[in-house]
Amino acid sequence: MSSLALIQEVVSYAPFAAIGAGLAAIGAGIGIGRIGGSAMDAIARQPEMQGKIQASAIVLLAFVEAVALFAVVVALIAK
Repeated sequence: MSSLALIQEVVSYAPFAAIGAGLAAIGAGIGIGRIGGSAMDAIARQPEMQGKIQASAIVLLAFVEAVALFAVVVALIAK
């Protein structure tokens, strides 16, 4: 048995998976906050564009959530 196989048997990847899932959640929170803040700033500057800005922000929020969910699932499967 090679030394790499022995290391893979001994090392548990669960803590690394938990850290990865946590980082994905933190990143998603930061991204959603930036999108929301930028959208509110844009609406404050041009209130007549509120509908288009809000629709774009909702689509972007969905993309960020999808990427975050994908990252969490990959991190948990990797353990």
